[in-house]
Amino acid sequence: MKRRLAWWAARSSLAGRLARGSYTVWERRAEALTAWVRAGRRDDLDGWKAALGPLVRLLLLGVLAYAVWAIVRALPWLMWLLAGWWIRAAWRASREAPAEAAERSPEQAAHTLHVEVLRKLLLDLMGTGSGVHLRTVLAHLQEHGQWEGRKVADLRVHLTRLDIPVHRGVKVGRTPTWGVRRRDLEAPSPAAAQETSTAPSTAA
Repeated sequence: MKRRLAWWAARSSLAGRLARGSYTVWERRAEALTAWVRAGRRDDLDGWKAALGPLVRLLLLGVLAYAVWAIVRALPWLMWLLAGWWIRAAWRASREAPAEAAERSPEQAAHTLHVEVLRKLLLDLMGTGSGVHLRTVLAHLQEHGQWEGRKVADLRVHLTRLDIPVHRGVKVGRTPTWGVRRRDLEAPSPAAAQETSTAPSTAA
């Protein structure tokens, strides 16, 4: 009886771990795709023309999803490969999440989440320039023991969630790539503006 209970407990723990990992994988993929679609918006255009980029990217995602569905329907055995890939990714994600949480100190967590601190860091990295590339920001964070193992796409998603505009064609030096522009940081962030508007007045 004890062996059967232990077997069921181990099975439940395994299922729970895969469920948590699957949720993490889904959340990361959804955030990355959302940021990719948002990044298609053109800031140099107005009205419906500015929204053409996200619409085209949504269409491409739909075409890709249909293509995968058609291929799997024609070759059903590919579903086993997809399932194996998903289980492997979920298992790895379930192991990475606790490790990342344990390695981060409270100061690092506050640094990551605090919008104004991050905005100040971006401005410091820009110096007198008009922008900074995300790969430069990521390299700086990793040099200081933060965001290890992360990629530029992860940083892009994080900045988007903090309402910090990210652009694909930021030119610093000769090569334009993903980055942040100074003009977007000089104005108060939406989060900071909301905190200021909702703060109680101390004036007599």
